[in-house]
Amino acid sequence: MSRMKVKLFLGLVLVLCLVVAGCNSSNQEAGTEGNPSPDGKKKDTLVFGRGGDSTSLDPITTTEGETFKVTENIFETLVSYGEQDTTLHPGLAESWTVSEDALTYTFKLRQNVKFHDGTDFNAEAVIFNFNRWMNGNEDQFPYYSMFGGYKGEEGHVIKELKAIDDNTVQFMLNRPQAPFLKNLAMSPFGMASPAAVEKYGEDFRKNPVGTGPFKFVEWKQNDRIVLEKNENYWLKGYPKLNQVIFRVIPENTARLNALVNGEIDLMDGVNNSDEETITGNEKLQLIERPSMNVGYVGFTTNRPPFDNKLVRQALSHAIDKQAIIDAFYGGKAEPAKNPMPPSIEGYNDGIEDYEYDLEKAKQLLAEAGYPDGFEMDLWAMPVARPYMPEGMKVAEVIQASFAEIGVKANIQSVDWATYLDKAVKGEFDAYMLGWTGDNGDPDNFLYTLLDKDSIGSNNYSYYSNDKLHEVLIKAQTETNQETRNELYKQAQEIIHEDAPWAPLVHSTPLLAGSSDLANYLPHPTGSESLTKVEFK
Repeated sequence: MSRMKVKLFLGLVLVLCLVVAGCNSSNQEAGTEGNPSPDGKKKDTLVFGRGGDSTSLDPITTTEGETFKVTENIFETLVSYGEQDTTLHPGLAESWTVSEDALTYTFKLRQNVKFHDGTDFNAEAVIFNFNRWMNGNEDQFPYYSMFGGYKGEEGHVIKELKAIDDNTVQFMLNRPQAPFLKNLAMSPFGMASPAAVEKYGEDFRKNPVGTGPFKFVEWKQNDRIVLEKNENYWLKGYPKLNQVIFRVIPENTARLNALVNGEIDLMDGVNNSDEETITGNEKLQLIERPSMNVGYVGFTTNRPPFDNKLVRQALSHAIDKQAIIDAFYGGKAEPAKNPMPPSIEGYNDGIEDYEYDLEKAKQLLAEAGYPDGFEMDLWAMPVARPYMPEGMKVAEVIQASFAEIGVKANIQSVDWATYLDKAVKGEFDAYMLGWTGDNGDPDNFLYTLLDKDSIGSNNYSYYSNDKLHEVLIKAQTETNQETRNELYKQAQEIIHEDAPWAPLVHSTPLLAGSSDLANYLPHPTGSESLTKVEFK
């Protein structure tokens, strides 16, 4: 039913009909999503439009941000970040102490906290979760590699956990890990109900149970995920919303149209070209996410010809980063020359980028034994990401540049879940991806993405360098931040020379929301709690 027909034929019940008119069939099932309630009360349902679906609702089982965007509101971590930064604050742990040798961490847990299934959160629940993860592997729990591998492996950081009492848990480490607390605050390490994990087994991915402000209700894949208010949440008076609905609308423009039409209240993946449209509409607001990311082209270094460093360097010289930024980022990005953004401590600004130089690229290809170029596949992301809102268009620009040096790049794509699965298995020649930092530490970029320990999890390029590994492990165990920073600068020099990636951009991602949306604070990690969000 159109709004015009409502006005003509049902004027006496205008408010009610507008609610119906603002909803499509799936919206009607969810209630008053996207519109004021018929009784005139303030809206209490947030509809978040996004470009892709989650791949799992058990955050430890994946590495992709669409999962964390949802699970951040279902699960909680022992330590949490600031509302818009990565400073450390109490989470499910009210306080903690660290021994002088940095090998023992003792956490005092928040009392009287319940999981959504009514079971108790306590020290034994913490131990259950970490034992589950450390006894897995990189296929099951890829993010746990942040702790140096898995139980029984040489580099594994966590020696054991002990329950001192119901509300005190102790971690003993095999070696110091400087970013240990920051790692604990990352979305994948949210506490899951042991009872629910045992009940659902592998299906826990579709039946998440945490302690967070919202409880899981429904997941219609590639359509929507519905969460509802946790009435027994330990933080009294919160959350403000009664329901949150994450809707999948793949096209950025279609998502913006849905926002303009009142079908959704918030969207990410705003095209920079649409910025004026949003700022010129009094019913909308433009929102900037604090930048802490990198978008890149990765080369799978164990596949010929990408196992040749000169080939990777040549392709790096053949990408016009500034042209890409000018065309697709509207001034909201800067060229990337390192795998980590300049906002992170330890950034090496002394490194000289691979300048856009087609003649240099041809020369390096000839030295590598490919004077006439070669044919390859270039995989482009099927969804908008914060670091790359228009991935397919960027791929087309890179394809044209590669053609200038005799390299025929065939652009390929596939659905998001399959894309990530193929990437983690090293099945691509070259691929487009990016990373939004999890904890604000250089370790989370360099070790997580490019160390040999991370092959099979986040090191999709299968890049391995023993010297780099030695430097990164030393940086992990070093407690002096200035010394760590120097080690990370050294690590960036090694990576730059080997060129497993062509870093493209560090972006400032844009979001848009309805003008009545209040207290939404986008987080640089890309995963924010919606606990305090409400409508004016």
